[in-house]
Amino acid sequence: MTSRIAVVGTDPSFYSELDADVDSPLLVEALRLRGVEAEAVSWHDDSVDWSGVDLAVLRSPWDYPLDPEGFSRWLARVGEATTVLNPPALVRWNMDKRHLAQLALAGVPVVPTTYHEDEASLQEALGAADAEHVVVKPAVGAGSLHTGLFAREDPALLGPARAILGGGGTVLLQPEVPELSEGAEKAVYLVDGRVTHAISKGALLARGGGLRGGVYQEHPELVEVSAAEAALAEQVVAATGAVTGAPLPLYARIDMVDSAAFGLVLLEAELFEPTFNLHLVPEVVEILAEAVLARA
Repeated sequence: MTSRIAVVGTDPSFYSELDADVDSPLLVEALRLRGVEAEAVSWHDDSVDWSGVDLAVLRSPWDYPLDPEGFSRWLARVGEATTVLNPPALVRWNMDKRHLAQLALAGVPVVPTTYHEDEASLQEALGAADAEHVVVKPAVGAGSLHTGLFAREDPALLGPARAILGGGGTVLLQPEVPELSEGAEKAVYLVDGRVTHAISKGALLARGGGLRGGVYQEHPELVEVSAAEAALAEQVVAATGAVTGAPLPLYARIDMVDSAAFGLVLLEAELFEPTFNLHLVPEVVEILAEAVLARA
């Protein structure tokens, strides 16, 4: 019997020319060439009969921060009807960047991060910070929404912080890592726990708030993966399993930077909606398609 696989994103109108979903069409095509009934669908599409789908592969539901509770309810509903990868419980854990604290406790080197649920706590941390510049970001968010790089004493940083707190969110405060501002962040990708490739995205945040060039636009370039970077990526995936009890994820993107101040550290673990930049690595399209079929 032919498998039915849904590659899950969001409504096409959400994607922009500068931030398009370049992965899903390639994955859908590779699955169809393998005799699978595959289709890209939006998580907002209420007409989908999920009980008739063998596997739902989350790929680009990038608007979930606009309605994280609605997305969590969708995960619960669809997870009862079919298999969702990565698993809903792991996704819900990964949605909140406070998981960084749990990974740090599990022994993963993480960029220094404090977590704040009110402005007084944030102001106290700012007063104690050693860094001249700091990054504020939401615990639940994507696409650099309400994220900014500011001088530590710049009152403008309270703009995004208050927007986060006003929405009931948690503010993450991190020191600026100079190497990040120089474009040294590296994203290391894994399929079934094995490193496939890595890209450099370039610097995104402008000092004083906002994005370089005024819009969110990555500039992905393929880069080599060192043994230390591969080891950190694998350590993060293993620690994720140890912390959550979840099985090995189908895919992961582990963002990291090698810094003079902190060494090689984790910036973020993306376990349900990372761009894989498959157009740069056609061989990884085949690896991912085969991994999906094995799970189906």
